[in-house]
Amino acid sequence: MRDFQGRFFLLCIIVVTLAALWIALPFYGAILWSLVSAIMFDPLHRWLVRRWPKRRTTPALLTLFALIGIVIIPAAILGTVLVDEAVSTYARLQSKEIDLGKVVSDIHAAIPAPANAMLEKVGLADFDSLREKLSSFVSTGLGMVAGQAVDIGQGAFAFVLQLGVMLYLTFFMLRDGREMGRAIGSRIPLHAKWRAELFQRFTTVIRATVKGSVIVALCQGLIGGLIFWALGIHAAVLWGVVMAFLSLLPAVGTALVWVPVAIWLLATGQIWQAVTLIGFGLFVIGMVDNVLRPILVGKETRMPDFVVLISTLGGISVMGINGLIIGPVVAALFIAAWDIFGEVMAVAEDRPLSES
Repeated sequence: MRDFQGRFFLLCIIVVTLAALWIALPFYGAILWSLVSAIMFDPLHRWLVRRWPKRRTTPALLTLFALIGIVIIPAAILGTVLVDEAVSTYARLQSKEIDLGKVVSDIHAAIPAPANAMLEKVGLADFDSLREKLSSFVSTGLGMVAGQAVDIGQGAFAFVLQLGVMLYLTFFMLRDGREMGRAIGSRIPLHAKWRAELFQRFTTVIRATVKGSVIVALCQGLIGGLIFWALGIHAAVLWGVVMAFLSLLPAVGTALVWVPVAIWLLATGQIWQAVTLIGFGLFVIGMVDNVLRPILVGKETRMPDFVVLISTLGGISVMGINGLIIGPVVAALFIAAWDIFGEVMAVAEDRPLSES
């Protein structure tokens, strides 16, 4: 009878938990980013707690205000400028004010004959096909951004609701996060050592992902956008954001944007602008990742670069912007779980037969 009651109670727990997750699913993005925000701003919160040790609400509120001022407001401004530039560029493409076909033709004409012969040998000299694909790709991408602008405008209430829920949850995670973490951890049916390892890997990967990927991407995108703006290239903010996203790709990343632009500048006779862009691309934008990432991340994630790359891009493809965090976290927990399993198996194999 007791076994039946125990199994029935376990079934009730599973059903109720799944129902709670189903109810919370519409706000999973807000929950995720509130957790990320609380983890990233926890050092500031702890410093404020030391200043006001007898108060719990004041440090959490001040940290929340810092989050709004440092992240939310600048992101809103950047998003507005980005959408404006995307819509403007899309309109210019539709009206043929920007002719991508002519751009490709200029680049083709500027390529020396020996280079053209080499491209023909490797099957990369079909510039007519390239012109069509480039026009289709850019038009589709900018059209999606323009469409998203309309969707955001129509769903303004839903966006504000999600943002409000995120900030509201962030406040409570800052104020009561440690107590909630201990309460949740004590109810997870795992050995304390394994539980601590998984929790530690979870927070470490979130910090490393935000510091190592997001901050580096923002720096490269900011520098690239500023250089484009200084050189008078249209839609500098848009291309800066594109470079920020492409910086997630190792080695080639931002070069997928600034190299074609530099070639186009050379093809159109803008020599000093092209040389300046190439110099900044190689020695400034390209070096940001090599200099900043080791300083910000070090060996915190303990994950190979290819795992970080695949998990990040896979997460983004499956879950959108939320996958930027979820992908590496899932990969880290996967590796941690198998490490723990390996330790358990090693202990079991070393145990004498008489004890089994």
